[in-house]
Amino acid sequence: MKLLIKYMVSNRCKTMVQEELTSLGLQSEYVVIDLGTVDLHKDITDIQVEELKVKLDIAGLELLDDSKNKLIEKIKKLITDMINSSEEQPKVNYSIYISEKLGYNYNYLANIFSEVKGITIQQFIIIHKIEKAKELLFYDELTLTEIAHRLHYSSAAHLSSQFKKITGLSPSLYKQIKEKREDVLGNL
Repeated sequence: MKLLIKYMVSNRCKTMVQEELTSLGLQSEYVVIDLGTVDLHKDITDIQVEELKVKLDIAGLELLDDSKNKLIEKIKKLITDMINSSEEQPKVNYSIYISEKLGYNYNYLANIFSEVKGITIQQFIIIHKIEKAKELLFYDELTLTEIAHRLHYSSAAHLSSQFKKITGLSPSLYKQIKEKREDVLGNL
């Protein structure tokens, strides 16, 4: 079961949610607490959900209803599917593509996503595109220009700029570090 929590945007909020789950006897039930989300091993009872809603409300947080939860998961799945399948990536603006695929106004989707995840849909897309770029660089089958094209960047320079902004490394330095690790591991 996945819970979405609105306004959970800092580590302090994560700690607060963890304390509330513990106070309800659910400390062994959660797997991951991330900004805006809690992954649980199993479903919790309606009574536990209501108790958690009250405690979170007092703390200034809000447990989102199941329909918003499902919508966030659909957005995330659509984005990861788009990025992992180069044929699936839109030829139009991402906002139009996501809006049309899910049948909702993009501003509505963007507002819910930002409130829950603490980042914009665009930031989420960039992060996942860079993760895909790292994966493609790791396998060393494509040039940076080919990777940029596959991920629908306007140029290799644009990909490099975003790559460095997210990872702190240029793609070429990332690749060099990977190769040095392989050399060290190969010599062991």
